[in-house]
Amino acid sequence: MENKLYTFNEYGQIEICLKDIMEERGISRNALARAIDTRFEVINKWYHGHVEKIDSDVLARICYVLNCSPGDIIRYTITPKQ
Repeated sequence: MENKLYTFNEYGQIEICLKDIMEERGISRNALARAIDTRFEVINKWYHGHVEKIDSDVLARICYVLNCSPGDIIRYTITPKQ
């Protein structure tokens, strides 16, 4: 692997798409927080895509309750070079 400094545009970004899935399933942030036994603030960060570190246990519980996979919630996108 070449030793190179990558810029944001080159390596892409991670998007959290929990809001879309929750709207499809008709579940509120409060209801999801109660269902996975976590604080509203945790779900609110996921809902708005402001997650700094992904807690795999929280992600697993969200997936279980919403009957989805991590790939449905987390998307990796690459910005095309200009």
